[in-house]
Amino acid sequence: MKFDARKFKELAEKDFEKAWLSGKELLKRENPNLIYPRLGYVYGEEHPVFKTIEMLRKAYVSMGFKEVVNPIIVEDVHVKKQFGKEALAVLDRCFYLASLPKPNVGISADRVAKIKELIGKDFDEESLRSVFHLYKKGKIDGDDLSYEIARVLGVDDLVAIRILDEVFPEFRDLKPESSRLTLRSHMTTGWFITLSELADKLPLPIKLFSVDRCFRKEQGEDATRLYSYFSASCVVVNEDVTVDDGKAVAEALLKQFGFEKFKFRLDEKRSKYYVPSTQTEVYAFHPKLVGSKTKYSDGWVEIATFGVYSPTALAEYDIDYPVMNLGLGVERLAMILFGYEDIRKLVYPQFYGEVRVSDLEIARAIKVKEVPTTEVGYEIAKKIVEVAVKNADAKSPCSFLAFKGKLFGKEVEVFVEETEEDSNLCGPAFANEIVVYNGSVYGVPRTEEFKKIFEEGVECGIRYIDAFAFLAAKKIEEMTFKGEKSSSVRVRNVEGLSSINLQIQDNVRRYIVWKGGKIDVRGPMFVKVRAKSE
Repeated sequence: MKFDARKFKELAEKDFEKAWLSGKELLKRENPNLIYPRLGYVYGEEHPVFKTIEMLRKAYVSMGFKEVVNPIIVEDVHVKKQFGKEALAVLDRCFYLASLPKPNVGISADRVAKIKELIGKDFDEESLRSVFHLYKKGKIDGDDLSYEIARVLGVDDLVAIRILDEVFPEFRDLKPESSRLTLRSHMTTGWFITLSELADKLPLPIKLFSVDRCFRKEQGEDATRLYSYFSASCVVVNEDVTVDDGKAVAEALLKQFGFEKFKFRLDEKRSKYYVPSTQTEVYAFHPKLVGSKTKYSDGWVEIATFGVYSPTALAEYDIDYPVMNLGLGVERLAMILFGYEDIRKLVYPQFYGEVRVSDLEIARAIKVKEVPTTEVGYEIAKKIVEVAVKNADAKSPCSFLAFKGKLFGKEVEVFVEETEEDSNLCGPAFANEIVVYNGSVYGVPRTEEFKKIFEEGVECGIRYIDAFAFLAAKKIEEMTFKGEKSSSVRVRNVEGLSSINLQIQDNVRRYIVWKGGKIDVRGPMFVKVRAKSE
């Protein structure tokens, strides 16, 4: 019978899920690392910064604060209103937004001729002029310009883009022009704008919070600062707000993150939008910091700042009630909670060599390469394992019947055997297990020598003989389907995962090498499976 690869593939796809699930029995125990990835059950992972943000949001809500979104793009006039004469120093740290101007586009006779040459036909010049006029007036957006040109000329978008590039160089030579808009450098800038709308409408006390990005033009990014950071900020508006409210909010918030003791010191920076002698630094003690290699090894860290807004600044926005504002840097808190010393490695692990793949994730990337496609095939694999385990130490030459039954309507017999003299049915490594430990993959026996690897590592739940039995059963299926009378599969010395019908994702293999780990799967297995068909 000629082997029909297409028909065999259809059979495999039809019976795959049922066969794969029945294959769990072969392993004698639950095997999520190998089975679940094939069925698509994969667990995700949070970024530590956004995990901290979510924790902060829940903490604020539990304290009775309402979440708002403050403006992130603000005119520089707000900085001037809040900081007065110091506004220039603050604006020096702000990013100004710029945009490309819309040029006046003329369509001369030379340009008309060039366009006709490019499109190979005449066109309505007035329609094209109308498109550029509407673009100049802002009624056509830049990302629609090539589409509109293509439409009036009756050409495709690529030709329209070529016309813009070759006929109208003024578009290519455009340079951005700065506006009066800035990216928010302090959450305070947004609070004044928000409170100007809400402070006279909501019942007192008003308790609001926001966890969002701010942007600051630093001299450069380093281990302690980035151009963009998250601020977790809140305000309390009431008729009698004082510094004591700031202390109470700071303690209630930070205790939810494991901080135990607090110290409050006047901040020497003294921002102009705070009442003098109210701007306060919050120092808190966290047991995770004790004995660390950071400058906070005594357990104390400056973690937040609060103050009462100046009546002068509030008057600029017609806010009639005192306002206490507290803020902290999310990244600073995340570095404490998750044990980072460099903010760049926390925020951008992909750029600073801190990509971390857990042992469990590595284990999930190890899969059986070849599997049988029928329930009978899985039964054959199961019997191969049972016979090999039961008779592993039998002296050779020897042969043991593992399976006898029907496969694709034909009588099949399967043997586990060793024909060479003076050895055993199975080599000493046949029952080694695949375990991931400390970023490396090992194939080791369950002995006292490797007890630590099994206790602290992630067991993949499969032995050499298990994976090999899958391959042997698959080959027996193919033999029977093609009408062949006999076949044999043998493995001698294992020299890697592929030797025993296992594979690992290439990306994970490269990660292991990059991190200095290893894939140490080897050993003398010496197992042979022979099958014959009627």
